[in-house]
Amino acid sequence: MRLIVAGIAVLLVAGCGSTPKPGGSTASPSGTASGSTSNASSAAPASTLDLEVTYQKVISQVLPSIVQINTKTGLGSGVVFDSSGHIITNAHVVGQATEMEVSLATGGTSRKAKLISSFPAGDLAVIKVEDPTDLRPATFGDSAKLQVGQLVLAMGNPLGLSGSVTNGIVSALGRTVSEPQDPGSPGATISGAIQTSAAINPGNSGGALVDMSGQVIGIPTLAATDPELGGGAAPGIGFAIPSNTASDIATQIVQSGKVTNSHRAALGIRGRTVLGDNGQPQGVAVASVEPGGAAAKAGIRTGDVIVSVNGTPTPTMSDLSELLTELKPGDQAKVEVIRANGKTETVTVTLGELKA
Repeated sequence: MRLIVAGIAVLLVAGCGSTPKPGGSTASPSGTASGSTSNASSAAPASTLDLEVTYQKVISQVLPSIVQINTKTGLGSGVVFDSSGHIITNAHVVGQATEMEVSLATGGTSRKAKLISSFPAGDLAVIKVEDPTDLRPATFGDSAKLQVGQLVLAMGNPLGLSGSVTNGIVSALGRTVSEPQDPGSPGATISGAIQTSAAINPGNSGGALVDMSGQVIGIPTLAATDPELGGGAAPGIGFAIPSNTASDIATQIVQSGKVTNSHRAALGIRGRTVLGDNGQPQGVAVASVEPGGAAAKAGIRTGDVIVSVNGTPTPTMSDLSELLTELKPGDQAKVEVIRANGKTETVTVTLGELKA
């Protein structure tokens, strides 16, 4: 299912964030008098107390597996993947960095780490710390078994506030979302994304979305923003990469040093959005064609403008990318193109595999 967010909402990559300045007003807890807190707890129904105990148990179980990743340009979060020191995070958290500092959410001295490999198309990356002593790998769950309404916790380092936890539910499943492309974001398109009401803020990226059994079921990556709110985050709309996708990509990187099978379809072109005479997006202009790739074999040429795939319009590069995530390598797709001479043709393309 493709994502439509209230027509005017856009997506914001949820990291990297900047570290709050000492003495700043980023976090200013207040109104926590011990008397009122105690009274509220003693009056709470048993079910509420049980939920609190569950939250506390999950947090104590998973938080030691959450790290903060600092590069020269910002910070984000990561999840300990194995006892060898591999950590999974978002590609946009590491950016162009090959070396970074890692610190545990539970505190302690920071450790040096190096990039193993990044997969920008899926916004995932794996880094490895030099000293894996006492690192606690997280347990990754089966995201295919998720159901809307499940309680979840998001753990990470929003705005540099190490070891922060927010709560919410699984709001929707199977979303297709595209990141904005800018110097801090690879412009990835994520299929099968988990939508959650747990607050996702800059710095949360690469952290953990966790179920009530203490299993990581997603990697928080995006938050929706609404221009009517001044570009601020739209409350309660965040997105995470499913754990099954993240675990698969991370395992390939750990074993082979790179992604060997993206499981994603590709046309084999590089393109850009072009505007029509009315100033609106009209299609995707083919800037280059991969020699021997799917598009080349089907007769798509540089200068063609792709306007639809299987009858669905592709006015922007983002629209085209989202459509391709719904298809698989080897699928046949009918691609409508406008040739350089203005003639419209429809060609059948046997899709290739997106390379890492």
